[in-house]
Amino acid sequence: MSTLSTQPYKGTRDYYPEDKFIQNHIFNVWRKVVEGYGYDEYGAPTLEPIDIYAAKSGQELVNEQTYTFTDRGGRNVAIRPEMTPSISRMVAGRRQELAYPARLYSIANFMRYERPQRGREREFWQLNVDIFGVDHIEADAEIITMADDILKQLGGKNDDYVIRINNRQFINYMMVHYLGLDGIQTQQMVKLFDRRGKITQTDFQEQAGLIFEDETDERFQKIEQLLSATALDQLPEELRGADSLQQLEALFEKLKAAGIKSAIFDATLMRGFDYYTGTVFEVFDTHPENNRSLFGGGRYDGLVSAFGVEPISAVGMAPGSTMIENFLTVRGLLPVYQPSAQVAILVIDEAHDAATTVATSLRQAGVAVSVDISRRKLDKQLKAALKRQVSHMMFVGPDDSDTFMLKDVAAEKEERLSIEQIAERLA
Repeated sequence: MSTLSTQPYKGTRDYYPEDKFIQNHIFNVWRKVVEGYGYDEYGAPTLEPIDIYAAKSGQELVNEQTYTFTDRGGRNVAIRPEMTPSISRMVAGRRQELAYPARLYSIANFMRYERPQRGREREFWQLNVDIFGVDHIEADAEIITMADDILKQLGGKNDDYVIRINNRQFINYMMVHYLGLDGIQTQQMVKLFDRRGKITQTDFQEQAGLIFEDETDERFQKIEQLLSATALDQLPEELRGADSLQQLEALFEKLKAAGIKSAIFDATLMRGFDYYTGTVFEVFDTHPENNRSLFGGGRYDGLVSAFGVEPISAVGMAPGSTMIENFLTVRGLLPVYQPSAQVAILVIDEAHDAATTVATSLRQAGVAVSVDISRRKLDKQLKAALKRQVSHMMFVGPDDSDTFMLKDVAAEKEERLSIEQIAERLA
């Protein structure tokens, strides 16, 4: 019989207590921020019919990245690679009962079969936060404001990240009315713009030349004007008549009024999913050791109607915990690990019943307590407590009744206290 590997499945990771502590810190900030804006938590199945992803998420996701199989009932199902189709299905199913605006969030895990790399895993955890039933730009501004608020609550500063913003309708206007592309060329150019940051300038020009069918096309100059613009007032005059540009202008005004200083316009920002219909945005880390996209989102007004009901407008985003962890790591913002036990009771000379009684009293007073029930010698109990990184140790022996020795590990200070005093100190 071969020996089983201790390694997790490729592209996944084990979360030991120290790792889970960091992840829960991120989850707690997510929850605090979105609930502060009035969002309610929901849950959805891990498995979904493959059809709901094939309809709107894009063929690359379905054909190359989704874990799919046929269940025993002959149904083609997928382990969820994202949450947006699931929450859209849920909203469609309860569209009459929901109160709008419907503000909903979840924190869940997903799987995609893609090449593991820094910040990208096959199993990953995300916050999914969406607002349904608001046609106006206020919803887009609220989601982006929460994105900014999350990074601030985690310790980030304005110059630690940039929020790049575009609009799918404006993208189409640029491609058709400004660059003069047909439907197929527009799709090709959108995909090329989306890859702009991942390829060289030479490769970009060569591929654009293939779309234009002329490497000397004068529209290259127009593209350069688009690529160099980081604010709406830097765009060419020919684009000023677009209604979608006015939506972008209104969005930036609202973000400015909300005190957000990290938002810029980015003509190359496309967002890969096919279901986006309006605002799209991505948050990028500015640190040289982690200079990449952290997360993004946008407006997807048509997805609910894919389930055979009337359209319901929607805006959402999906930060991932691994990318946020990397953001915190490069800036030294990770929390210091603390075990759940506030005090470890070490047992002296078989005083196990007394230690259990003391622990019960402390727990009733709101103190988290672990009791060493190993029946080992005291020195080994001490080593184990230090390895667990508990902040306090308490010694219970057969002669202890009213007061007990409490040790503050960090301060290297010991004092004899009653149970009430220890509870007051630690609760």
